[in-house]
Amino acid sequence: MGDKTTDLQHLDTTSLAALLRRTSPADAAQRLAAMPPARAARILEALPADVRAPIMAAAPAGTDWADAQRYAEGSVGRLLEDPPAVFPSGTRVGAAIDRLREVVKTRMVTYLFVVDGAQRLQGVVAFRELLYAAREQALDDVMIRQPFVLSPSATLIDAMREVVQRHYPVYPVCEADGTLVGQVRGQALFEQQAFEISAQAGAMVGVEKEERLATPWARSFRFRHPWLLLNLLTVFVAAGVVGVFQDTINDIVVLAMFLPVLAGQSGNLGAQSLAVVVRSMTLGELRGASIPRLLGKEAWLGLLNGLGTGLLAAAAMAVIARDRADMPVLAITVLVAMTASCALSGVAGAGVPLLLKRFGADPATASAIILSTITDVCSMGFFLGLASLLLAFHG
Repeated sequence: MGDKTTDLQHLDTTSLAALLRRTSPADAAQRLAAMPPARAARILEALPADVRAPIMAAAPAGTDWADAQRYAEGSVGRLLEDPPAVFPSGTRVGAAIDRLREVVKTRMVTYLFVVDGAQRLQGVVAFRELLYAAREQALDDVMIRQPFVLSPSATLIDAMREVVQRHYPVYPVCEADGTLVGQVRGQALFEQQAFEISAQAGAMVGVEKEERLATPWARSFRFRHPWLLLNLLTVFVAAGVVGVFQDTINDIVVLAMFLPVLAGQSGNLGAQSLAVVVRSMTLGELRGASIPRLLGKEAWLGLLNGLGTGLLAAAAMAVIARDRADMPVLAITVLVAMTASCALSGVAGAGVPLLLKRFGADPATASAIILSTITDVCSMGFFLGLASLLLAFHG
């Protein structure tokens, strides 16, 4: 594969797919088999069909890429492996042990799966149970009936919620009718979910989750630059709001000192709300939750935090503008604007990922960029607009 020292785990999907196209199918299959199943499935999807087929044909024993391709991204099915020990109902313990002598030379066996003639799972036999069972006994006599199973179409979030209290090393995966389609290792579930969570921080600021340390600079540029252009556009929007009130700023220069204060405080509060909601989505905690109640809570927290920081900012304004006759008006403006902006930012922080999800987008994708636009425009616009009104009334 060219440079054998390349750490393939640090390459993004596109770069790795390009490398695999230049190597033999057998070597590529071995490389992919050493990766987490979900990532291997994603890389295979990025390959042309004429390249993918020979690699899948050369897959090591136990690899289930063909089945994994049938299921959606982010589902349990993407992590499927072929179970190494599947036996028909009625198989004797002695016959199973004899067959396993060859299997264990190439595969790690944790459980034996017992199926009926239609490949529906009947039970699971722990490997250790074979030590205590008589050879003439049937596997049906020592198996656990109606074992816990995962659905291949279940999302990783739902699967994690189901297995977090079980901690089994391997989970059978069955269709709704009980047909055994494969197995998933607990380690693979946790590794994939950990990757999804780790990718959130980057996604919120426009960094693709596929970008890795070893991603070529040109591809990293293509990943990041479009989001920076979007961010530039949003900055111009915020600057336009300030420009509308330029006359007010020219008359009272001290207002300009507090623009970054309001934008920073409201932006940070909105980011806190955003982080909590995105994390709750990842952990599946929003299922069944009342959205109005959630938004109301974030608005209330924003109001309280805004009031606390607004009082301090108003005191600072009073000190700075102490020689001005309109000092009380300016201090009140800072207090009201900070309180209202933070309340609105709390709602925006919770609402942005909810809206993205509602329209079928990744809730974390560039949400921080969108949120910063909302908080900057609203905080600056509200502050300068309120200042213009109050000062006109006071004058």
